[in-house]
Amino acid sequence: MEDLKQIPAFKTSPELIEKLQQYGIQKNYDAGSVILNENSHIRSIPIVMKGTLKVIRTEEDGREILLYYVKTGESCIMSFLGGLHHETSKVKAEVEEDAEILFLPTDKVSLFIKEYPEWLDYIFRLYHKRFEELLEIVNAIAFKKVDERLLNLLQKKKELTGNKVLNITHEQLANELGTARVVVSRLLKQLEEDGMLKLGRNKITLV
Repeated sequence: MEDLKQIPAFKTSPELIEKLQQYGIQKNYDAGSVILNENSHIRSIPIVMKGTLKVIRTEEDGREILLYYVKTGESCIMSFLGGLHHETSKVKAEVEEDAEILFLPTDKVSLFIKEYPEWLDYIFRLYHKRFEELLEIVNAIAFKKVDERLLNLLQKKKELTGNKVLNITHEQLANELGTARVVVSRLLKQLEEDGMLKLGRNKITLV
């Protein structure tokens, strides 16, 4: 319950916090765990208590692209929408950092919308934030070069983890950017030569 009290949207409603605690199921996940696959039925909504999730879209040819991160205190708006309309998931949600997640059954999501204005405000704020982030993705794909997108992604991961040493492979970065591994490897080598970072075995150190 103490973790829920730290979420700004819930601070003014002890009753909402009590209901979330009553109906929610909390689980722990290691980094790399997939909590939701594309085309899966959405039976509960995840609220991240600790850690980070990344939400990914996969194309038919197997290529992936990172849509946005879900940080502590946030939820996945795509899960909200799919759960409310009884649709299957259009995205995959994977744990980026070890996470504690509170799962709220979808029937309670609808009920809370009617009973608690704070819950509705929480959903709208998340929707607004994700919409802006998706616009940034569209803008980056349309107008930015891959090297700029790569550097932005590395900086974002640094901010999320609070660590300039990132344990990640070239393949993972390529998947999140929706490009080929050889392209990422070439660009990382160029960034290293430019003094922007240092490459190691499955890790990248930002300078």
